[in-house]
Amino acid sequence: MSTRYVVVLGSLLSGIGKGIVSSSIVKMLSLYGLNVMPLKFDGYLNYDCGTMNPLKHGEVFVLDDKSEVDMDFGTYERFINKSLNDSFSLTGGKLFSEIIEKERKGDFLGSDVQITPHLTTMITKKLEHVAKENNLDVLLIEVGGTVGDIENSYFIEALRQLAISNKVIFISLTYIPELNVVGEQKTKPTQLALRSLMQIGIQPNFIVTRSENPLLNRTKDKIALFANLSPDKIIDNCDTSNIYGIPIKFIKEGFGNQLLSELDLKDRIIDETKLEDWKKYISNMENSGKTVKISVVGKYVDLHDSYVSINEALVHSSASLGVKAKINWIESELFEGNDQKLKELLGDSNGILIPGGFGSRGIEGMINAIKYSRENKIPYLGICLGMQLMAIEFARNVANLAGADSTEFNPSAKDKIIDIMEDQKTIDKKGGTMRLGSWPAKILKETYAFDAYGSENINERHRHRYEFNNHYKESFDNLGLRVSATTPDGKLVEIIEWKGSFGFGTQAHPELKSRPEGPAPLFVEFIKRAVEFKKE
Repeated sequence: MSTRYVVVLGSLLSGIGKGIVSSSIVKMLSLYGLNVMPLKFDGYLNYDCGTMNPLKHGEVFVLDDKSEVDMDFGTYERFINKSLNDSFSLTGGKLFSEIIEKERKGDFLGSDVQITPHLTTMITKKLEHVAKENNLDVLLIEVGGTVGDIENSYFIEALRQLAISNKVIFISLTYIPELNVVGEQKTKPTQLALRSLMQIGIQPNFIVTRSENPLLNRTKDKIALFANLSPDKIIDNCDTSNIYGIPIKFIKEGFGNQLLSELDLKDRIIDETKLEDWKKYISNMENSGKTVKISVVGKYVDLHDSYVSINEALVHSSASLGVKAKINWIESELFEGNDQKLKELLGDSNGILIPGGFGSRGIEGMINAIKYSRENKIPYLGICLGMQLMAIEFARNVANLAGADSTEFNPSAKDKIIDIMEDQKTIDKKGGTMRLGSWPAKILKETYAFDAYGSENINERHRHRYEFNNHYKESFDNLGLRVSATTPDGKLVEIIEWKGSFGFGTQAHPELKSRPEGPAPLFVEFIKRAVEFKKE
């Protein structure tokens, strides 16, 4: 069977959930037994998003193969419970780098290289190659940005060309505003967006609408009229409290059967066992009566998308234990020089988590939060930077090394508890040069880490340049901070923990592999301890 393609395009504005809609469609189709995977195009000229500011772009997601990709890939993996690779991420930077390299090699001798046909042909070939290489029934393509952007115009043109010789279904995601003063769902923005899409030669097969309230029938009818579609091709995707329920909602609306019909795959039958399993995950998330309060102390909390994988890992792990995590987002700078704020904002926490990050801003506030957690025996989980600061806090306040620091923040520190990795010292390029991707680790038995994983050998994803300085391993262990996991050769520290109370620090990012069907073990153990602490 030849691969079919489903294209999800956004209109009007960003941030209306293309990634969630795309993930939901992929999940829905997989429940019908299809081999379907998502691919995303991002129009920025960065080669990847590894050097972008998380406060502006959101979380940088890391794949097993070391790729630094858009945060939507985290959503994809959480929905489909599969690991993706770099071939499913296309960026403007990658495409232009490749075509310029081809031109320099002489691949286009005699031609003046143009967007059409040279670049668009290269794009369509890439899409067909990914589909063939993975033996896909359906390849879903999410186009970043909105229709009308210069950045994605050539990619959309390539998709129009792809549809000439392939089965391609276009889905347009649009926003339906509802003004309080009028009390009416307005369709004019959607009408204008549809005209823009049709002007470039694309007639959408479906319209998915985003709105605060359920889409009214009269609104649906009006959109259908201007879209040259029947009203049942207008799919309501109003606000919901649980994104994981959207595939079920789509199926109930009949979207699944309609999409299969458009793809000429209407003989497919839903896998009831997989459907019931997914409903069970959703039920566990929504029907947890008990709550635990988890305080996340970070430096990018003004944009929760900066920590979306942390948030979702807490959702997955708490649901697996029959509880609900109530997350208290706290800007770390609030704790700098203000001990009263520590007690005021952290005093009723059942667990404290410090996520990853870069740069010196807010660092002292995080260290103060870690000290508060350790001294009050509140369960603690430190991720990457949170692990490094856990070591620095211990050095300063238990080992009495007043000048303890990281070379990232203080290159001339007397005690470099966290130092740059040896193989990073000669690197002068920032993009794609950190310790990235999935790496193995070996866990010591009779440790909290072993309790969490139940295994000596694990693999987790990484994204960092700095490491724990092994010079301090033995002295810290004698004082109560043990190394519970290292790389298999014992050279790099992977996990540290307090001996006196429950506190983890992991150099890896276990949140990146957490899924509803497989919560991150460290997060599960952390929530379990938070529940126990609350009972005390």
